[in-house]
Amino acid sequence: MDIEGKIDLISKPPIEEIVTVQDLRDLLETDAHPSHYIGLEISGLLHLGSLMLTGFKINDFIKAGIKCKIFLADWHSYINNKFDSDWDKIKSASKYYAEAFKFFCPGVNIIMGSDLYADSKSYWENLVRFSKHVTLSRNTRCLTIMGRSEKDHLHFAQYLYPPMQAVDIETIDASIVHAGMDQRKVHMLAREVFPKMKWKVPVAVHHHLLTGLSEPVNSMSQSNDNAKISSKMSKSKPWTCVFIHDSEKEIHDKLNKAWCPEGQVENNPVLEIAKYISFHETKEFKVDRPRKFGGPLSFTEYQQLETIYLEKKLHPVDLKSAVADSVNQKIQPIRKFFESKTHLLKVYESEE
Repeated sequence: MDIEGKIDLISKPPIEEIVTVQDLRDLLETDAHPSHYIGLEISGLLHLGSLMLTGFKINDFIKAGIKCKIFLADWHSYINNKFDSDWDKIKSASKYYAEAFKFFCPGVNIIMGSDLYADSKSYWENLVRFSKHVTLSRNTRCLTIMGRSEKDHLHFAQYLYPPMQAVDIETIDASIVHAGMDQRKVHMLAREVFPKMKWKVPVAVHHHLLTGLSEPVNSMSQSNDNAKISSKMSKSKPWTCVFIHDSEKEIHDKLNKAWCPEGQVENNPVLEIAKYISFHETKEFKVDRPRKFGGPLSFTEYQQLETIYLEKKLHPVDLKSAVADSVNQKIQPIRKFFESKTHLLKVYESEE
């Protein structure tokens, strides 16, 4: 695959931003197989956004010849109070995350945070040196990467989270840093500080955040970026999520209750799922509806579906049912994979 083909593959949806495309091109001209990194907190059950949308993009990187690494951030999870900072539960849940991503993204390399730090003689020294270049106010602005802000009642360790995440990039030796748009601030911090440290400056690639099933947050009450983050599919708001373990009935029940105003395309979570999940590597998207309501419909491109819905030629009930069917088909292999690995889910039984 030539460089332009790789850039096209890396840039395709759900990617929203590459900082910068020229930097990516320059990188690929000097390194045909650069190192990629995405860091994940270990917390609740995986869902359409956290596994599938993220995994689809990781697979694009792998197809482009990029050496992909998933960093399971156990120490960050501890700092951010996941599983009430119960270390044994975090370690147990990390095994579940590792199995899920190894299945969904064949060829990916899984790295545990605690292993990375134990093997690095200079990590903590580099953390101190990096922090010398960051003011408290600049660091505080990055707290949104962990779903926090200075308005929250934070312990001091949480202020260590952004510089730790930045130094992870250097320690892993990543040339490409990849995450959802909610992680943008720390990547920009790294690109700002790394030249001062004489460290390699990574290319930052950010993907779309899949919207949750409830009515989106009104962007008038906060910045548009913050509204998108607040509206994303989140494990902490399970009613907004389609989990990879949901049964066919559960998927249909959740989609039936989803926010989906007739004729509204913007901020419509059901259409978002159709765009980013249902149409992913799918030749045909079918809507099976009774003949008295217009009969079956078939689409080969998402834009066709959006146009029909905007023109109110497709009712929300029929759209929801079709999307639920397609999502169930996408989830089925993952659900089946975990049927013999129920022991990995025991850590979540006490969390319900």
